[in-house]
Amino acid sequence: QLQLVESGGGLVKPGGSLRLSCAASGSSLGSYVIGWFRQAPGKEREGVLCVSSSGLNLNYADAVKGRFTGSRDNAKNTAYLQMNSLKPGDTAVYYCAARRFQCPSRTDQNAYWGQGTQVTVSS
Repeated sequence: QLQLVESGGGLVKPGGSLRLSCAASGSSLGSYVIGWFRQAPGKEREGVLCVSSSGLNLNYADAVKGRFTGSRDNAKNTAYLQMNSLKPGDTAVYYCAARRFQCPSRTDQNAYWGQGTQVTVSS
């Protein structure tokens, strides 16, 4: 069974950058589509972007276009979310999810989910 662990979150100043990792174990990540999501306090979880098995970025949220990029290294069984030009509005817990053949949805019960990593953007 696939297990996912996010890391790389933390406190960053506005305009800064972070790279989140989503490390997989228990199975090869190569055949899964990766979704990145975030949930801010008091808000519903929202999709950030989706990364196909070949590394194509899909389904960008408008709020992150031009600033966030998803990638993956199937040899390392790890996916990444590079976040640049961070804003206070990006503060949230960030999750990765994996599902075969399609982008996971934000409430996808057929996807594997990580536990989340906190990103705080503040001066």
